[in-house]
Amino acid sequence: METELSRQLGIEHAIFGFTPFPAVAAAISRAGGFGVLGAVRYTAPEDLRRDLDWMQEHTGGMPYGLDVVMPAKKVEGVSEADVEAMIPETHRTFVTDTLARHGVPELAEGEASGWRITGWMEQVARSQLDVAFDYPVGLLANALGPPPADVVARAHDHGVLVAALAGSAAHARRHAEAGIDVVVAQGYEAGGHTGEIASMVLTPEVVEAVDPLPVLAAGGIGSGRQVAAGLALGAQGVWLGSLWLTTTEATLGSRALTAKLLAAGSGDTVRSRALTGKPARQLRTAWTDAWDDPAGPGTLPMPLQGLLVAEAVSRIQRFEVGPLLGTPVGQIVGRMNSERSVREVFDDLTRGFEEAVTRINRIAGRSTS
Repeated sequence: METELSRQLGIEHAIFGFTPFPAVAAAISRAGGFGVLGAVRYTAPEDLRRDLDWMQEHTGGMPYGLDVVMPAKKVEGVSEADVEAMIPETHRTFVTDTLARHGVPELAEGEASGWRITGWMEQVARSQLDVAFDYPVGLLANALGPPPADVVARAHDHGVLVAALAGSAAHARRHAEAGIDVVVAQGYEAGGHTGEIASMVLTPEVVEAVDPLPVLAAGGIGSGRQVAAGLALGAQGVWLGSLWLTTTEATLGSRALTAKLLAAGSGDTVRSRALTGKPARQLRTAWTDAWDDPAGPGTLPMPLQGLLVAEAVSRIQRFEVGPLLGTPVGQIVGRMNSERSVREVFDDLTRGFEEAVTRINRIAGRSTS
């Protein structure tokens, strides 16, 4: 499953796996793909350094990348406290009332609420990059389009390719103009932040818009047949995120959440602003329903919403409050019905890809010997 981009990066298969879990990212790279570690949860640079040290020891010398979240435009002189102060009291009350209505316990006195979603703030992402460039990262991806121009230049100075996610051909063209090396065409079906155009339509539009830049197809891909479809649409690889959440190497920290993912169908997700303030596909829960209810106060823009709900989400996860328990995940969750190792998932993807290519060759009257 080689393409020009996979050969450039030195990987066997053009499968790029995004994950917040170092063990999953390392296993993807060892399996012949390209593991991409999500950095948004690392609010302390030393924690990211610890896990990148671990990655260095467990990728078997195979390449890997890092995914950050930062806006293209830089905002000076704004602290987290300044942003927190912008959150209306009505929204804080809504969070308190919703948690109380579902009986979510308070954390014990002195107990940390877990990681806060401050990685959406530019200064946090920049501190992550200060660490990342000390390591042989092969690809820097940004979930909010192209990072600031100085970050793109800095990555290129370190010999690091820069990727950015796009939900439309117009977005993709702007990415190309900003000097991005790889565009990830993320369709409507995808988990997390995603746009309104489905992958089957989006991928070829983006391929044509940024030619000759390489494009990765993302959204709704969880089988070898779907990988083959992405490449047939002109992509030079596929970008998978949701599929790894139920692997044995993933550390969701909640058996109840894993059980919900395994039981969910492809229709059990919703695009909601409840988590970050931007539309993000996630499991539909009583939490997303509350925020999407017209009778409620409505969500706040990024990063206010993320800061507002961070502690609440930590409490929901800590106490595994079933009706509210959710996570970003794509419509491919309907295929995620058993726990498998990353290697087993990879073997299934490559085997399914080979079967799909053989079938197409047969339909086209080509020899498969």
